[in-house]
Amino acid sequence: MQVTETLSDGLKRAYSVVVPAADIASRRTARLTDLGKTLRLPGFRPGKVPLPVVRQRYGTAVIAEVLEESVNQATQQVISDRGLRPAMQPKVSVTSEDVGATEPKDLEFNVELEVLPEITMPEFSEINLTRLKAEVSPESVDKALHELAVRNRDLVDIEEDRGAAPGEVLVVDFVGKVDGTAFPGGTATDMNVEIGGSGFIPGFSEQLEGMKAGEARTIDVTFPADYGVPDLAGKAATFDITAKKLRRPVEPAMDDEFGKKIGFENLDEVRQAITERMQREYDQLSRLRLKRQLLDALAERASFAPPEGMVQAEFDQIWQRLEADRKEGRLDDEDKEKDEETLKTEYRAIADRRVRLGLLLAEIGRANGITVTADEMTRAMRAEAMRYPGQEAQVMEFFRKNPQVTDNLRGPIFEEKVVDYAVELARVTDETVTPEELAKEPEPPAAPVASAESAAAEGA
Repeated sequence: MQVTETLSDGLKRAYSVVVPAADIASRRTARLTDLGKTLRLPGFRPGKVPLPVVRQRYGTAVIAEVLEESVNQATQQVISDRGLRPAMQPKVSVTSEDVGATEPKDLEFNVELEVLPEITMPEFSEINLTRLKAEVSPESVDKALHELAVRNRDLVDIEEDRGAAPGEVLVVDFVGKVDGTAFPGGTATDMNVEIGGSGFIPGFSEQLEGMKAGEARTIDVTFPADYGVPDLAGKAATFDITAKKLRRPVEPAMDDEFGKKIGFENLDEVRQAITERMQREYDQLSRLRLKRQLLDALAERASFAPPEGMVQAEFDQIWQRLEADRKEGRLDDEDKEKDEETLKTEYRAIADRRVRLGLLLAEIGRANGITVTADEMTRAMRAEAMRYPGQEAQVMEFFRKNPQVTDNLRGPIFEEKVVDYAVELARVTDETVTPEELAKEPEPPAAPVASAESAAAEGA
């Protein structure tokens, strides 16, 4: 095999490769000979079909396989012999003609690729991070207990012959119509509607104030523009309502009996469960804030030039999502005010940052032997399967039959492990803050990171 380097510019490499005709002919003959040993053709004993007959019948298909195999093997040899780490799949183009003719000719093709940049490991001990920590206050638990009580309140019938007041509950039947025609999902019976409460179309429950049991009323409403059912979004509708019963909500007493009612031994267990849940939420938010700080610090240190092809691929994905959002009217208000050139410039910068961070995280993981174990992948697949009750076995089987799909699960696990490693070596200062301060969005928010595990796989 003859290899000539035709380009070495930054991260870009190109090679011209020639595989001698003799090698092609030898591989073709070997493949045809092996095929002849297994063929069964009329007039010949099994496995004794002459080579010329095999070549006549299967020569074209075999030479195509041989050429593809030769290109793949030669390309891998070029990469291996030169110690290259491709950033993406190399681009191969065959330049020779009639290679599959009766008499094989030299196979000539070009290989173009970008290699991964040299990445210097950051000094983790020089990275200063602040871990914001918040504790659950008794007042927060009391508020959560009250909300829990509201969700578990009882409804007591009101015997007075009077209209419904705000905060009370009216039991109604209703039929919703658009342009005079009832629409699917717009009919209900014995529905509890809290007067002035949320959960219905804006203006719906407010118009029921003053209704008595046995009274009928037609109200006019307009569905929100972002309503979940596209056929109804933004449309005017009427509801024919019949009031059947008036009730008032009664919150349960906050005692051990309430705890037992919702599945606990006593009220203290309820408070403990609420405290632990809220603390987990605070701790998760704390980690997210810490991770953002780390990624910002690493981005400042990822000063290498990323492969152009990777940046373009990342940008294309971002731009496709933006175009879809624009088509569906979901574009951020801030982006709506910008022209397309400005948007492309800004999102290309985001793509560049994502790729650099992804490559840096991948290199940190590679250099320090950080991997995703089989047990971790199994747990992740099971957790994903649990999101589909009743279909867990089918989801797990899908993962087994489509191992490439699990990359979507492996990437985040790998990234979190690399983040844990970096945080462990960084200088972290703990700071106690209020839950409100913890929840406040940092300015500016850190851009998401391209999959570090994917970057590692690309450069393997």
